[in-house]
Amino acid sequence: MGARLNIFGSPTAGKFLKHIVSAGKVLSDSALPLATQELVKIRASQINGCGFCTDMHTKEATHAGETSVRLNLVAVWREATVFTEAERAALELAEQGTRIADAAGGVTDEAWENAAKHYDEEQLAALVSLIAVINAFNRLNVIVQQPAGDYQPGQFG
Repeated sequence: MGARLNIFGSPTAGKFLKHIVSAGKVLSDSALPLATQELVKIRASQINGCGFCTDMHTKEATHAGETSVRLNLVAVWREATVFTEAERAALELAEQGTRIADAAGGVTDEAWENAAKHYDEEQLAALVSLIAVINAFNRLNVIVQQPAGDYQPGQFG
């Protein structure tokens, strides 16, 4: 299976990717815990049906020391006992921020206030930005049907 469009060979897509990768680098260097960042990226990618990003971020999380138990339970985090209250708040915000069209009001005040209990202003800024960036990556990959499964940790730097 091949992608509909070679986004890695396209000058236009290459310029676009350079910018969103740079935005992602700003976030990976932020005070938001890296484990939380990967969990959020995985959950949004699962919701969006992005195999490429789900593959990438589960492998990156494993490479960083995340356990298979936690990774296997990301999709059912509400029923899982392996996530901290802060991670649960981030996952809820990620879900609501990804499923904006599913709720007339978007992200609920309750989800926002719960996240704000666990993260300071800069971490919240990083979390919100991370949700936006991973959703952009997901949409790009889903539209072009970027194949999943061959990603190697650190492949893109």
